[in-house]
Amino acid sequence: MGRTAASLLAGLWGLAAAASAQETAYVPMSPPQPGLPVCAGGLCQADALAGLFEALAATEAGRRMAPVHILQIGDSHTAGDRITGKVRASLQARFGDAGRGVLPPGPPYEGFAPYQVEMTAVGWRPMPAPLVGPGGFPTVGVGLAGVQAISLEPGAELRLRPEGRDALAYVISVCGEGAGRLRVEADGEVWSERVFNEHGATRSCVNMIADGRPREIVLRPLDATLMLHDVRLGQVGAGVTLSSLGVVGATLRDLAARDEAVVAIQLASWRPSLIVLAFGTNEGFEDGLEPVAYEALLRGQIARLRRLVPGASLMILGAPDALRSGVEGGCSADGQRAPPPSLAVVRDVQRRVAADTGVAFWDWHGRMGGDCSSDRLALRAEPLMRGDRVHFTSAGADWIGGVLADDLLAAYEAWKAGR
Repeated sequence: MGRTAASLLAGLWGLAAAASAQETAYVPMSPPQPGLPVCAGGLCQADALAGLFEALAATEAGRRMAPVHILQIGDSHTAGDRITGKVRASLQARFGDAGRGVLPPGPPYEGFAPYQVEMTAVGWRPMPAPLVGPGGFPTVGVGLAGVQAISLEPGAELRLRPEGRDALAYVISVCGEGAGRLRVEADGEVWSERVFNEHGATRSCVNMIADGRPREIVLRPLDATLMLHDVRLGQVGAGVTLSSLGVVGATLRDLAARDEAVVAIQLASWRPSLIVLAFGTNEGFEDGLEPVAYEALLRGQIARLRRLVPGASLMILGAPDALRSGVEGGCSADGQRAPPPSLAVVRDVQRRVAADTGVAFWDWHGRMGGDCSSDRLALRAEPLMRGDRVHFTSAGADWIGGVLADDLLAAYEAWKAGR
Protein backbone atom coordinates (compact mmCIF):
# COMPACT_ATOMS: atom_id res chain seq x y z
CA MET A 1 0.00 0.00 0.00
CA GLY A 2 1.35 3.44 -0.90
CA ARG A 3 1.85 6.21 1.60
CA THR A 4 -0.96 8.25 0.02
CA ALA A 5 -3.48 5.42 0.34
CA ALA A 6 -2.37 4.72 3.90
CA SER A 7 -2.78 8.40 4.77
CA LEU A 8 -6.28 8.41 3.20
CA LEU A 9 -7.37 5.35 5.21
CA ALA A 10 -5.97 6.83 8.40
CA GLY A 11 -7.94 9.99 7.72
CA LEU A 12 -11.13 8.04 7.18
CA TRP A 13 -10.59 6.06 10.38
CA GLY A 14 -10.03 9.32 12.20
CA LEU A 15 -13.28 10.75 10.87
CA ALA A 16 -15.13 7.57 11.87
CA ALA A 17 -13.68 7.74 15.36
CA ALA A 18 -14.69 11.39 15.68
CA ALA A 19 -18.22 10.61 14.46
CA SER A 20 -18.45 7.73 16.90
CA ALA A 21 -17.43 10.00 19.75
CA GLN A 22 -20.27 12.38 18.83
CA GLU A 23 -22.97 9.68 18.77
CA THR A 24 -25.69 9.93 21.40
CA ALA A 25 -27.69 7.13 22.98
CA TYR A 26 -31.14 6.38 21.59
CA VAL A 27 -33.88 8.32 23.38
CA PRO A 28 -37.52 7.44 22.65
CA MET A 29 -39.59 10.19 21.06
CA SER A 30 -41.73 12.14 23.50
CA PRO A 31 -45.36 10.99 23.24
CA PRO A 32 -47.98 13.56 22.26
CA GLN A 33 -50.12 15.26 24.84
CA PRO A 34 -53.60 13.73 25.13
CA GLY A 35 -56.21 15.47 22.99
CA LEU A 36 -59.09 17.56 24.25
CA PRO A 37 -62.01 15.35 25.33
CA VAL A 38 -65.73 16.13 25.36
CA CYS A 39 -65.67 15.77 29.17
CA ALA A 40 -63.21 17.18 31.68
CA GLY A 41 -60.42 14.71 32.31
CA GLY A 42 -61.62 12.43 29.52
CA LEU A 43 -64.29 10.76 31.68
CA CYS A 44 -67.99 11.57 31.46
CA GLN A 45 -70.18 10.47 34.40
CA ALA A 46 -67.12 9.65 36.51
CA ASP A 47 -69.45 9.41 39.52
CA ALA A 48 -70.76 6.16 37.98
CA LEU A 49 -67.44 4.62 39.07
CA ALA A 50 -68.15 5.21 42.78
CA GLY A 51 -68.43 1.47 43.44
CA LEU A 52 -65.00 0.86 41.90
CA PHE A 53 -63.52 3.83 43.76
CA GLU A 54 -64.94 2.57 47.08
CA ALA A 55 -63.22 -0.78 46.52
CA LEU A 56 -59.92 0.90 45.58
CA ALA A 57 -60.07 3.20 48.61
CA ALA A 58 -60.73 0.25 50.92
CA THR A 59 -57.78 -1.58 49.36
CA GLU A 60 -55.52 1.42 49.76
CA ALA A 61 -56.57 1.82 53.42
CA GLY A 62 -56.00 -1.87 54.18
CA ARG A 63 -59.69 -2.55 54.86
CA ARG A 64 -60.25 -4.82 51.85
CA MET A 65 -58.45 -8.13 51.46
CA ALA A 66 -60.24 -9.38 48.34
CA PRO A 67 -58.94 -8.43 44.86
CA VAL A 68 -60.56 -5.56 42.97
CA HIS A 69 -61.49 -7.16 39.65
CA ILE A 70 -61.81 -5.07 36.47
CA LEU A 71 -63.26 -6.93 33.47
CA GLN A 72 -62.92 -5.50 29.95
CA ILE A 73 -64.84 -7.10 27.08
CA GLY A 74 -64.27 -5.92 23.52
CA ASP A 75 -62.74 -6.37 20.09
CA SER A 76 -59.14 -6.62 18.83
CA HIS A 77 -58.02 -3.59 20.85
CA THR A 78 -58.83 -5.67 23.93
CA ALA A 79 -57.72 -9.04 22.53
CA GLY A 80 -54.14 -7.84 22.07
CA ASP A 81 -53.87 -6.96 25.79
CA ARG A 82 -51.44 -4.14 25.01
CA ILE A 83 -53.69 -1.27 26.08
CA THR A 84 -55.22 -3.22 28.95
CA GLY A 85 -51.74 -4.43 29.91
CA LYS A 86 -50.62 -0.83 30.50
CA VAL A 87 -53.74 -0.05 32.54
CA ARG A 88 -53.25 -3.23 34.56
CA ALA A 89 -49.61 -2.42 35.29
CA SER A 90 -50.43 1.15 36.35
CA LEU A 91 -53.24 0.17 38.70
CA GLN A 92 -51.30 -2.73 40.18
CA ALA A 93 -48.33 -0.46 40.84
CA ARG A 94 -50.64 1.78 42.89
CA PHE A 95 -52.97 -0.71 44.61
CA GLY A 96 -51.11 -4.04 44.51
CA ASP A 97 -50.82 -7.00 42.15
CA ALA A 98 -53.64 -9.51 42.58
CA GLY A 99 -52.81 -11.54 39.47
CA ARG A 100 -53.44 -11.69 35.75
CA GLY A 101 -57.17 -12.35 35.74
CA VAL A 102 -59.38 -14.23 33.27
CA LEU A 103 -57.96 -15.71 30.07
CA PRO A 104 -59.49 -17.63 27.17
CA PRO A 105 -59.15 -21.41 27.68
CA GLY A 106 -56.25 -21.70 25.25
CA PRO A 107 -54.59 -19.51 22.59
CA PRO A 108 -57.50 -18.32 20.38
CA TYR A 109 -55.21 -17.40 17.49
CA GLU A 110 -51.59 -17.80 16.44
CA GLY A 111 -49.39 -15.20 18.06
CA PHE A 112 -51.62 -14.75 21.10
CA ALA A 113 -49.31 -13.23 23.73
CA PRO A 114 -51.07 -11.80 26.78
CA TYR A 115 -49.10 -9.86 29.35
CA GLN A 116 -48.05 -11.42 32.67
CA VAL A 117 -48.56 -15.02 31.58
CA GLU A 118 -47.19 -17.39 28.94
CA MET A 119 -49.72 -19.80 27.45
CA THR A 120 -48.94 -22.84 25.28
CA ALA A 121 -51.19 -25.70 24.21
CA VAL A 122 -50.65 -29.20 22.79
CA GLY A 123 -53.60 -31.21 21.52
CA TRP A 124 -55.88 -28.54 22.94
CA ARG A 125 -58.32 -27.05 20.46
CA PRO A 126 -59.67 -23.62 21.40
CA MET A 127 -62.59 -22.80 19.11
CA PRO A 128 -63.48 -19.10 18.71
CA ALA A 129 -67.19 -18.51 18.28
CA PRO A 130 -68.24 -17.35 14.82
CA LEU A 131 -68.76 -13.60 14.55
CA VAL A 132 -72.39 -12.52 14.69
CA GLY A 133 -73.82 -10.77 11.65
CA PRO A 134 -76.41 -7.96 11.60
CA GLY A 135 -79.23 -10.52 11.81
CA GLY A 136 -77.90 -11.84 15.11
CA PHE A 137 -78.06 -15.37 16.47
CA PRO A 138 -77.19 -16.95 19.82
CA THR A 139 -73.90 -18.79 20.28
CA VAL A 140 -74.93 -21.64 22.53
CA GLY A 141 -72.33 -22.77 25.04
CA VAL A 142 -70.00 -19.78 24.53
CA GLY A 143 -69.23 -17.44 27.41
CA LEU A 144 -67.60 -14.03 27.70
CA ALA A 145 -64.19 -15.23 26.48
CA GLY A 146 -65.76 -15.95 23.10
CA VAL A 147 -63.89 -19.26 22.96
CA GLN A 148 -64.55 -22.89 23.82
CA ALA A 149 -61.77 -25.41 24.41
CA ILE A 150 -62.60 -29.02 23.61
CA SER A 151 -59.90 -31.65 23.79
CA LEU A 152 -60.24 -35.04 22.15
CA GLU A 153 -56.59 -35.96 21.70
CA PRO A 154 -54.79 -38.22 24.21
CA GLY A 155 -52.09 -36.34 26.06
CA ALA A 156 -53.59 -32.89 25.46
CA GLU A 157 -52.37 -30.17 27.80
CA LEU A 158 -52.56 -26.45 28.42
CA ARG A 159 -49.52 -24.89 30.09
CA LEU A 160 -49.60 -21.57 31.92
CA ARG A 161 -46.53 -19.78 33.30
CA PRO A 162 -47.73 -16.82 35.37
CA GLU A 163 -45.58 -13.85 36.22
CA GLY A 164 -45.93 -11.58 39.24
CA ARG A 165 -44.91 -11.24 42.83
CA ASP A 166 -44.65 -14.15 45.23
CA ALA A 167 -47.88 -14.88 47.07
CA LEU A 168 -48.89 -16.76 50.17
CA ALA A 169 -51.71 -18.38 48.22
CA TYR A 170 -52.50 -18.63 44.50
CA VAL A 171 -55.86 -19.39 42.93
CA ILE A 172 -56.81 -20.85 39.59
CA SER A 173 -60.48 -20.86 38.61
CA VAL A 174 -61.82 -22.81 35.65
CA CYS A 175 -65.35 -22.61 34.27
CA GLY A 176 -66.46 -25.57 32.18
CA GLU A 177 -68.97 -28.31 31.57
CA GLY A 178 -69.24 -31.98 30.76
CA ALA A 179 -68.72 -35.23 32.62
CA GLY A 180 -64.98 -35.31 31.95
CA ARG A 181 -62.30 -34.88 34.58
CA LEU A 182 -59.69 -32.14 34.55
CA ARG A 183 -56.31 -32.67 36.18
CA VAL A 184 -54.49 -29.55 37.34
CA GLU A 185 -50.79 -29.77 38.12
CA ALA A 186 -48.67 -27.11 39.80
CA ASP A 187 -44.88 -27.38 39.38
CA GLY A 188 -45.16 -31.07 38.59
CA GLU A 189 -47.42 -32.01 41.48
CA VAL A 190 -51.05 -33.00 41.04
CA TRP A 191 -53.05 -30.11 42.42
CA SER A 192 -56.58 -31.31 41.80
CA GLU A 193 -58.81 -33.50 39.65
CA ARG A 194 -62.25 -32.01 39.10
CA VAL A 195 -65.45 -32.55 37.16
CA PHE A 196 -67.95 -29.85 36.24
CA ASN A 197 -71.25 -31.73 36.59
CA GLU A 198 -71.14 -32.48 40.30
CA HIS A 199 -74.36 -32.17 42.31
CA GLY A 200 -76.50 -32.31 39.18
CA ALA A 201 -75.11 -29.15 37.57
CA THR A 202 -74.42 -29.23 33.84
CA ARG A 203 -71.72 -26.55 34.10
CA SER A 204 -69.87 -24.82 36.91
CA CYS A 205 -66.78 -22.88 37.93
CA VAL A 206 -64.28 -24.52 40.26
CA ASN A 207 -61.66 -22.73 42.35
CA MET A 208 -58.38 -24.31 43.39
CA ILE A 209 -55.83 -22.80 45.77
CA ALA A 210 -52.15 -23.60 46.19
CA ASP A 211 -49.48 -22.29 48.52
CA GLY A 212 -47.36 -19.66 46.81
CA ARG A 213 -47.26 -18.72 43.12
CA PRO A 214 -46.45 -21.76 40.96
CA ARG A 215 -43.90 -21.35 38.20
CA GLU A 216 -45.96 -23.53 35.85
CA ILE A 217 -49.55 -24.76 35.85
CA VAL A 218 -50.60 -27.60 33.57
CA LEU A 219 -54.20 -28.53 32.74
CA ARG A 220 -54.76 -32.06 31.42
CA PRO A 221 -58.17 -33.46 30.44
CA LEU A 222 -58.57 -37.08 31.51
CA ASP A 223 -61.73 -37.76 29.51
CA ALA A 224 -63.03 -36.81 26.07
CA THR A 225 -66.19 -35.02 27.19
CA LEU A 226 -64.64 -31.88 28.66
CA MET A 227 -65.30 -28.29 27.57
CA LEU A 228 -63.70 -25.22 29.15
CA HIS A 229 -64.99 -21.66 28.90
CA ASP A 230 -62.16 -19.76 30.61
CA VAL A 231 -59.20 -19.93 33.00
CA ARG A 232 -58.64 -17.35 35.75
CA LEU A 233 -55.30 -16.79 37.49
CA GLY A 234 -54.98 -14.71 40.62
CA GLN A 235 -53.49 -14.25 44.03
CA VAL A 236 -55.36 -14.45 47.29
CA GLY A 237 -55.40 -11.08 49.00
CA ALA A 238 -55.63 -7.39 48.25
CA GLY A 239 -54.75 -5.72 44.95
CA VAL A 240 -56.07 -5.26 41.43
CA THR A 241 -56.64 -7.80 38.70
CA LEU A 242 -57.67 -6.77 35.18
CA SER A 243 -59.12 -9.31 32.77
CA SER A 244 -59.07 -8.52 29.03
CA LEU A 245 -61.46 -10.64 26.96
CA GLY A 246 -61.43 -9.51 23.35
CA VAL A 247 -62.30 -11.19 20.06
CA VAL A 248 -60.80 -10.00 16.78
CA GLY A 249 -63.57 -8.51 14.62
CA ALA A 250 -66.15 -8.55 17.41
CA THR A 251 -69.07 -6.14 17.76
CA LEU A 252 -71.58 -5.56 20.52
CA ARG A 253 -73.79 -8.15 18.80
CA ASP A 254 -71.23 -10.81 19.78
CA LEU A 255 -71.61 -9.89 23.44
CA ALA A 256 -75.40 -10.03 23.09
CA ALA A 257 -75.13 -13.53 21.58
CA ARG A 258 -73.15 -15.04 24.46
CA ASP A 259 -74.93 -17.91 26.22
CA GLU A 260 -76.79 -16.42 29.21
CA ALA A 261 -76.31 -19.52 31.36
CA VAL A 262 -72.53 -19.54 30.84
CA VAL A 263 -72.23 -15.77 31.31
CA ALA A 264 -74.20 -15.95 34.56
CA ILE A 265 -71.92 -18.53 36.19
CA GLN A 266 -68.81 -16.71 34.97
CA LEU A 267 -69.81 -13.34 36.41
CA ALA A 268 -70.95 -14.96 39.66
CA SER A 269 -67.50 -16.55 39.99
CA TRP A 270 -65.45 -13.53 38.86
CA ARG A 271 -67.31 -10.82 40.85
CA PRO A 272 -66.02 -7.80 38.91
CA SER A 273 -66.10 -4.37 40.53
CA LEU A 274 -65.98 -2.73 37.08
CA ILE A 275 -67.09 -3.98 33.67
CA VAL A 276 -65.70 -2.10 30.67
CA LEU A 277 -67.35 -2.34 27.25
CA ALA A 278 -64.80 -1.66 24.49
CA PHE A 279 -66.71 -2.16 21.23
CA GLY A 280 -67.49 0.19 18.37
CA THR A 281 -64.64 0.13 15.85
CA ASN A 282 -66.04 -2.73 13.79
CA GLU A 283 -69.59 -1.34 13.91
CA GLY A 284 -68.15 1.94 12.65
CA PHE A 285 -67.05 0.25 9.41
CA GLU A 286 -70.59 -1.01 8.71
CA ASP A 287 -72.10 1.28 6.10
CA GLY A 288 -75.61 0.03 6.80
CA LEU A 289 -75.51 0.53 10.57
CA GLU A 290 -78.95 1.46 11.90
CA PRO A 291 -78.57 3.96 14.79
CA VAL A 292 -81.92 3.15 16.42
CA ALA A 293 -81.21 -0.58 16.44
CA TYR A 294 -77.67 -0.03 17.72
CA GLU A 295 -78.94 2.15 20.55
CA ALA A 296 -81.50 -0.48 21.56
CA LEU A 297 -78.76 -3.14 21.51
CA LEU A 298 -76.46 -1.06 23.73
CA ARG A 299 -79.22 -0.28 26.20
CA GLY A 300 -80.12 -3.96 26.33
CA GLN A 301 -76.58 -5.05 27.14
CA ILE A 302 -76.23 -2.44 29.89
CA ALA A 303 -79.47 -3.67 31.43
CA ARG A 304 -78.31 -7.28 31.09
CA LEU A 305 -75.00 -6.67 32.88
CA ARG A 306 -76.70 -4.72 35.65
CA ARG A 307 -79.11 -7.58 36.17
CA LEU A 308 -76.32 -10.18 36.31
CA VAL A 309 -73.88 -8.11 38.42
CA PRO A 310 -75.98 -5.54 40.33
CA GLY A 311 -73.09 -4.09 42.31
CA ALA A 312 -70.60 -3.57 39.47
CA SER A 313 -69.72 -0.18 37.99
CA LEU A 314 -69.98 0.09 34.20
CA MET A 315 -67.86 2.07 31.74
CA ILE A 316 -67.97 2.43 27.95
CA LEU A 317 -64.80 3.15 26.01
CA GLY A 318 -66.00 5.35 23.17
CA ALA A 319 -64.99 4.17 19.71
CA PRO A 320 -61.49 5.48 18.84
CA ASP A 321 -60.56 7.25 15.64
CA ALA A 322 -59.95 4.95 12.66
CA LEU A 323 -59.66 5.53 8.93
CA ARG A 324 -60.84 3.72 5.82
CA SER A 325 -58.60 3.76 2.75
CA GLY A 326 -59.59 4.21 -0.87
CA VAL A 327 -61.43 7.53 -0.63
CA GLU A 328 -60.91 10.84 -2.39
CA GLY A 329 -60.41 14.09 -0.52
CA GLY A 330 -59.89 12.33 2.81
CA CYS A 331 -58.47 13.97 5.92
CA SER A 332 -55.22 11.96 5.87
CA ALA A 333 -51.96 13.47 4.74
CA ASP A 334 -52.21 11.69 1.37
CA GLY A 335 -55.91 12.50 0.97
CA GLN A 336 -56.75 8.80 0.49
CA ARG A 337 -58.17 7.96 3.94
CA ALA A 338 -61.14 9.15 5.98
CA PRO A 339 -63.22 7.96 8.94
CA PRO A 340 -66.10 5.69 7.88
CA PRO A 341 -69.37 7.62 8.38
CA SER A 342 -70.87 5.12 10.84
CA LEU A 343 -68.00 5.58 13.30
CA ALA A 344 -69.21 9.01 14.42
CA VAL A 345 -72.74 7.59 14.72
CA VAL A 346 -71.53 4.80 17.00
CA ARG A 347 -69.61 7.26 19.15
CA ASP A 348 -72.62 9.58 19.48
CA VAL A 349 -74.93 6.72 20.48
CA GLN A 350 -72.42 5.45 23.05
CA ARG A 351 -72.03 8.87 24.64
CA ARG A 352 -75.78 9.62 24.76
CA VAL A 353 -76.74 6.19 26.13
CA ALA A 354 -74.00 6.36 28.77
CA ALA A 355 -75.26 9.75 29.95
CA ASP A 356 -78.89 8.60 29.98
CA THR A 357 -78.22 5.35 31.85
CA GLY A 358 -75.63 6.64 34.33
CA VAL A 359 -72.68 4.75 32.86
CA ALA A 360 -69.15 6.18 32.76
CA PHE A 361 -67.88 7.10 29.28
CA TRP A 362 -64.23 7.54 28.30
CA ASP A 363 -63.65 9.75 25.26
CA TRP A 364 -61.06 7.62 23.48
CA HIS A 365 -61.51 9.56 20.23
CA GLY A 366 -60.86 12.91 21.91
CA ARG A 367 -57.91 11.64 23.94
CA MET A 368 -56.28 10.36 20.72
CA GLY A 369 -56.52 13.84 19.24
CA GLY A 370 -59.89 13.83 17.46
CA ASP A 371 -60.70 13.32 13.79
CA CYS A 372 -57.91 11.85 11.68
CA SER A 373 -55.62 11.55 14.71
CA SER A 374 -54.91 7.93 13.71
CA ASP A 375 -53.17 9.25 10.58
CA ARG A 376 -51.13 11.79 12.52
CA LEU A 377 -50.14 9.15 15.07
CA ALA A 378 -49.14 6.73 12.28
CA LEU A 379 -46.88 9.31 10.62
CA ARG A 380 -44.86 10.20 13.70
CA ALA A 381 -41.12 9.46 13.68
CA GLU A 382 -41.96 6.75 16.20
CA PRO A 383 -45.38 5.58 14.92
CA LEU A 384 -48.11 5.11 17.51
CA MET A 385 -50.60 3.66 14.99
CA ARG A 386 -50.06 0.90 12.45
CA GLY A 387 -50.31 1.44 8.74
CA ASP A 388 -53.96 0.36 8.70
CA ARG A 389 -54.85 3.48 10.76
CA VAL A 390 -57.01 1.26 12.97
CA HIS A 391 -54.70 -0.57 15.38
CA PHE A 392 -52.05 0.82 17.70
CA THR A 393 -48.39 -0.10 17.63
CA SER A 394 -46.92 -1.44 20.87
CA ALA A 395 -45.63 2.05 21.68
CA GLY A 396 -49.03 3.53 20.83
CA ALA A 397 -50.90 1.04 22.97
CA ASP A 398 -48.59 1.81 25.86
CA TRP A 399 -49.24 5.54 25.35
CA ILE A 400 -53.03 5.44 25.09
CA GLY A 401 -53.27 2.84 27.86
CA GLY A 402 -51.28 5.20 30.05
CA VAL A 403 -53.68 8.04 29.20
CA LEU A 404 -56.66 5.88 30.22
CA ALA A 405 -54.97 4.82 33.46
CA ASP A 406 -54.06 8.44 34.28
CA ASP A 407 -57.64 9.57 33.64
CA LEU A 408 -59.01 6.83 35.90
CA LEU A 409 -56.57 7.68 38.69
CA ALA A 410 -57.29 11.42 38.36
CA ALA A 411 -61.03 10.71 38.66
CA TYR A 412 -60.32 8.53 41.69
CA GLU A 413 -58.35 11.32 43.37
CA ALA A 414 -61.15 13.81 42.62
CA TRP A 415 -63.70 11.38 44.09
CA LYS A 416 -61.61 11.00 47.26
CA ALA A 417 -61.22 14.76 47.61
CA GLY A 418 -64.95 15.34 47.26
CA ARG A 419 -66.14 12.59 49.59
